[in-house]
Amino acid sequence: MQLNTVIFDMDGLLVDSEPLWGEAAQEIFKRYGFTLTEAQYTSTTGLRTREFVQWWFDYYKVDAGELVVAEKKILDYVLERVEERAIMPGVHYIVDFFHSKNFKMGIASSSPQNLIDAVVKMAGLAPYIHATSSAEDLPFGKPHPQVYLDCAEKLNVAPTSCICFEDSFNGMIAAKAARMKCVVVPHHNQQKEERFGAADLKLTSLQNFSELHYGLFV
Repeated sequence: MQLNTVIFDMDGLLVDSEPLWGEAAQEIFKRYGFTLTEAQYTSTTGLRTREFVQWWFDYYKVDAGELVVAEKKILDYVLERVEERAIMPGVHYIVDFFHSKNFKMGIASSSPQNLIDAVVKMAGLAPYIHATSSAEDLPFGKPHPQVYLDCAEKLNVAPTSCICFEDSFNGMIAAKAARMKCVVVPHHNQQKEERFGAADLKLTSLQNFSELHYGLFV
């Protein structure tokens, strides 16, 4: 099926918010007597906040009754500071690229809807984004494909007509499980990881996507 839709992940792809999530996690987790190594944090990138917190609370044997409290503190920390973060290189380039081809555009994120709305407004993307989908209240988040399937449904398109852009391994798996094409733009310190070979294309930046790459998909 011919591609006519592009769906973007958000954190770490459109906005440089991943450091915020890391800062928030370390700040809150310290109150519970532990901190994460960079490798530990990276291993759970792309999960929803509650899943992320629950994973590490289970690992470090923290009282499950604190889960909701810690989740809210992390979300509040990020929401209060996200407007201070930079838009990632190439965001407006890639949006203009697909806008010029009359593609429908959406965002499918593990973040809550109010954070998605804040980033769309901050980045000036509202005129171009036709639908957004949050995995916050879904039964399963990424790597489950539901958030991508929901976004495609809102856009009234078939999943097989979509190309997705992701930065995390869990997000890439979600997009592929939804039967969508996936371009992955991993963080620079993950560029050489072989697991990203499952993507249809791997780039170092959104601004490196070209007509030549586009031609591989159409």
